[in-house]
Amino acid sequence: MSEQETELLELEKGEDGAVDGPVAVAVESAEPAAEEAAAEVLPPVSREEFDKMKAERDQLVDRLARLQAEFENARKRAERERVDFRDYATGSVVEQFLPVLDNFALALKSTATPEQLRSGVELIVKQMEDVLRQMQVVAVPAVGVEFDPRCHEALGTVERDDLPDQYVAEEIRPGYRLRERLLRPALVRVASNPKQISE
Repeated sequence: MSEQETELLELEKGEDGAVDGPVAVAVESAEPAAEEAAAEVLPPVSREEFDKMKAERDQLVDRLARLQAEFENARKRAERERVDFRDYATGSVVEQFLPVLDNFALALKSTATPEQLRSGVELIVKQMEDVLRQMQVVAVPAVGVEFDPRCHEALGTVERDDLPDQYVAEEIRPGYRLRERLLRPALVRVASNPKQISE
């Protein structure tokens, strides 16, 4: 017990010599805690056990450092492979479009008549469509089908009584899908049939 605690106990002693008050409660609660802390003190470890534990710790730290390095190398390898795959995929797509580009260059150098030039461009467009079809890119159906906001983008309406209401009347720009994924929506004008609206 410290000198301060002793002095406080002396001050709080009553006439009968008993200690009561807040200091007595604090001292009583502090004594069991001190006893528990003394009981928790571990026995000293021998030098041999200490060296053994230190060696185990060093092995675990070394192993952790190796695992971190392996993880970092695997992450970098995966990133490199992803970039290589993307470059390979892009290269194979571009390779299919090179003949189309060559034919456009030939058409620009041509001195043919406008009709011949037009038929040449039509052949190039067909070649381009064939390349897209090989890559499983298909046009979104538009004219004559019901307007679908998931694959059509409406630019306005057109009054037509030969088409059902809310069907695509005109295609301004074609839309395309890659398998089931929409690459771009078709820009369309939608039919507004006054006969159906009035019914």
